[in-house]
Amino acid sequence: MLPFLLLLLTSTKDGHTQRVLGQNKDGSCHCEVNSTMWSFPALKYEAVLLQVQTCKGSLSSLQKQMLLPSNYLPQIQVQLVNVTARLQPFQYLHHQSLYTTLSLRLLGQELSKLEIDLSSIHTQLNNTQTQKLSKEVGKLRKDVERIQYSDIINIKTVKETLRYLKNSVETCKTIPKDFRGQQRYCLKGLITNISEPIMTKSSPYGKSYISGSWGRQAQMDTEGEKDSYWIQPLVSSHIWGNTFRVYQTYEDFMASVKHRDYTFAPSYSHANAIEGPSSVLYGEALYYNCYRSADVCRYDLKTNTVKRVTLPGTGVGFNNKFPYCYYDCRLNSDVDVEADETGLWVLYATVGNHGNLVVSRLAWDGKAQTLNVTQTWETRLFKKAVSNAFMVCGVMYATRYLDEYREEVFYAFDTATGKEDNSLALPVEKVVKGVASLSYNPVNKRIYMYNDGYLLAYQTYF
Repeated sequence: MLPFLLLLLTSTKDGHTQRVLGQNKDGSCHCEVNSTMWSFPALKYEAVLLQVQTCKGSLSSLQKQMLLPSNYLPQIQVQLVNVTARLQPFQYLHHQSLYTTLSLRLLGQELSKLEIDLSSIHTQLNNTQTQKLSKEVGKLRKDVERIQYSDIINIKTVKETLRYLKNSVETCKTIPKDFRGQQRYCLKGLITNISEPIMTKSSPYGKSYISGSWGRQAQMDTEGEKDSYWIQPLVSSHIWGNTFRVYQTYEDFMASVKHRDYTFAPSYSHANAIEGPSSVLYGEALYYNCYRSADVCRYDLKTNTVKRVTLPGTGVGFNNKFPYCYYDCRLNSDVDVEADETGLWVLYATVGNHGNLVVSRLAWDGKAQTLNVTQTWETRLFKKAVSNAFMVCGVMYATRYLDEYREEVFYAFDTATGKEDNSLALPVEKVVKGVASLSYNPVNKRIYMYNDGYLLAYQTYF
């Protein structure tokens, strides 16, 4: 028989000993011991080890989640710098009473998106950097709101009341009460739709002439040049010109044959030369902005004579002071001559109206052989926030850039009522990015666009 051994083991749990019997086998002691009495908690150790392994996996996942918003922070910072830089011109315009509500609203919408993105990241990664960005965005929001609302209690209210009264006086001055009834479709209200281009043609001068104007003769009650089409390219730096071309029929125009060229100034820099891409052939005369002046010229096709009139207003913009812009500025597009069912119009901006669009009505006195401005309205639409404009039934419509292939009619000002509507959203398709001129023709109710060397026509619907 193998001898039995008695072992005494001390338990650290309660300080008592445990009695264990063992056997001597092959020179060693073999016994069974209850491990629960040991001072080292093996089972607890295994449980803790499992928790550590699980925690390690959770930490790795959390680290990846935190890394994602960290990567976005530089982008958020760039956006914040960009929006802040874009706000600075509005702050200047605000102090000068020149800011445009439309552009500021678009900036506010972009700021709102930035706030949402930053809030989402700040929720996941709340550190010093996100807190700093949140404070900067909050300050930017207060600046925008102050610009939007502070003018309520200052002199702008008085100025706006004065502008409204002046426009009301102009409306009542000479426009016949039934002038809407002269064309029944004008009674239907604003334009409801503009078709896709129903005609597309490259300029007969070549696509390198990216600025100019064109269309159909616009006077409704004339026999001379009744069905003629015309084009006026700007050939010197895409700003000035001294000739234009007339086709007697639509077929001749499309085929680029049987045309007649007119020269209304001996050089591009002559006082009677044209400046900017906004002329119109009305009856037997071409109306346009005279070279480097606040004047509108009238060139008579029969007599080859030029008459002119100076536009009213304090600090009338010309020579690229208040061009059409929105996305890219169209050089020297300060003065825009238009025609509609009610006659001739000219669209421009003045320092006195804080760079906002001014609408004046033109009239040719055949007996006195003088060109006159008969009425003037002031709008609240900043001209440099507009890509182009045209007149229909006594209503001025303004466009803005959407993308390379679309413009949008977004604003209307009615000279008959003095009311404006900035809720329009009428898309206008184009071939290329730049729009040199837009003009409406009351004879066929079509809009003509000079689209960087391409000639496009659209049908309007009421």
